[in-house]
Amino acid sequence: MSLLKLNSKYCKLSPEQRLYNIDQPIIGLTGGIATGKSTASSIMKSMGASIIDADGLVKMIYQSDDTKKLVKELAPESIFNSEIDFKKLRERFFSDSTVKSRLETHIYSHMPQKFKEAIEKLPKKSLIIYDVPLLFEKSIDKLVDVSVLIYAPKEVQVTRLVKRDGIDPKLAQTILANQMPIEDKKKLAQFTIENTSDIKHLDKKVRKFLEAVSSKL
Repeated sequence: MSLLKLNSKYCKLSPEQRLYNIDQPIIGLTGGIATGKSTASSIMKSMGASIIDADGLVKMIYQSDDTKKLVKELAPESIFNSEIDFKKLRERFFSDSTVKSRLETHIYSHMPQKFKEAIEKLPKKSLIIYDVPLLFEKSIDKLVDVSVLIYAPKEVQVTRLVKRDGIDPKLAQTILANQMPIEDKKKLAQFTIENTSDIKHLDKKVRKFLEAVSSKL
């Protein structure tokens, strides 16, 4: 499998302007919850792109002792046998603004170091796909060369979320209410890939997008 590079017309940032001042061009991949972003990321990886998964970095941060200590302080019901019960934590996170704010501040203070550790493990000069849910909310879209949104209407998100995570529709609505509306994200994205059908159709659309903006290294 050949590695990919971003076509020069889309390399709009200098290293000084780019996220964490890295040399390689970055495509910021985002989407609302249950829109198919992770599936799109896997397709891009199979095509030769290098992936950095923000959720994966966050999970590593949650495994640290200082994060567990903070969770125990903010949401003690979410700690069992020294491990985090993420289902309980998510319920508290999306219903308590103080918990949400303090945890987000803590997590994002650790992200630069985790990102740099991840990029050191990837091939030099390869195209980086940064799979990040809060691309627009944290203004990261200004720090990447290209932004692409995996999109699905809100009602589709709710249906998928309930089916995927086995949660109550009311909690699904609460989770979506705590996110930037998908229609607002759609207006901000440079590229939009609609995912309202099956994986076969999503695969075709993702490949068409990546082939249009990149070439073999």
